[in-house]
Amino acid sequence: MPRSLSPSFVETAVERRSFGRLPDGTDVDLFTLAAGGLTVAVATYGALVHQLWAPGRDGPTNLVLGYGCLDDYVADEHSYLGAIVGRYANRIANARFELDGVAHRLSANEDANCLHGGMAGFDKRVWHVVRTRTARDVVAITLRYESADGEEGFPGTLAVTVTYTVGPGTGLRVDYHAVTDRPTVVNLTSHVYWQLGGEGAGRVDDHVLTVGASHYLPVSLEMIPTGEVAPVAGTPLDFTQPATIGARIAEPFEQLVRAEGYDHHFVLDGGCPAARLEHPASGRVLEIETTEPGIQVYSGNHLDGPYGRRGGMALEPQHCPDSPNRPSFPSTVLRPGSVFSSTTTYRLAQRQ
Repeated sequence: MPRSLSPSFVETAVERRSFGRLPDGTDVDLFTLAAGGLTVAVATYGALVHQLWAPGRDGPTNLVLGYGCLDDYVADEHSYLGAIVGRYANRIANARFELDGVAHRLSANEDANCLHGGMAGFDKRVWHVVRTRTARDVVAITLRYESADGEEGFPGTLAVTVTYTVGPGTGLRVDYHAVTDRPTVVNLTSHVYWQLGGEGAGRVDDHVLTVGASHYLPVSLEMIPTGEVAPVAGTPLDFTQPATIGARIAEPFEQLVRAEGYDHHFVLDGGCPAARLEHPASGRVLEIETTEPGIQVYSGNHLDGPYGRRGGMALEPQHCPDSPNRPSFPSTVLRPGSVFSSTTTYRLAQRQ
């Protein structure tokens, strides 16, 4: 299991240390940010959240999944533990799309489809820290990555920044910004896996989930949206009222069978919070607020390694999968002169 950072909850602090070196000789750093009630470790590889420590009844606990060393992150080709995923999060059917009459062929890394940006998406890139900031009750770090024109088949040079802000209190805010020099498509999210009982505590079946979404996107056998926007009412995907993850996950509902659990895009109704995850045994509660129109709920159906199947829950605010091929979905097109901007905030609380 990943080693402890042994956090101490000081008012504000940011520390930097080496996290290892890639086979090509590129150095990777790990930045530890502490403010108020949270300590968050962010690596420059994949701009990933390596650990997130929060206070609890039994002292500080790491609530996200992550590997103990850089080599394990590099070797993992499908879990995306803690990483920023892009240039296009989720799936694009047949690894292709047309934009302004021009066809673009992408890198296919999930059968015929492009998933989370292709063979070497943003999760496999080294980001550069452009600034850190400390104030009385917050600490922040901004990382930048420039995706070249044609990288993984996507058009346009895309300059992306992601800012993690820890505090005030037990909140983690993630701000995304991107600009391009050619028309392109953009969909960014964080692929943190949550285990509110503590990293390595087992399956998340006992977590209670609420999602502010009355509709979801059914998927084909290839996990591509069919184009239908279906009501959750009367299905095991209805989380408009709190329900445990494990209560209905094994029901013979076709969508659950196809995904081997939950791996679906929920169309948010626009209320706040967008999603709420609770672990009754520990009393920990996670609430997610986002500017994104949807959230992918993934119950870790294909996790392996140290955690095992359903060892963590990914809640990924984002635009709809396959939007570049679905004109009826909210557009993910970014053009020169425009700015992609998105904010998601994760708030942790402790019930007594």
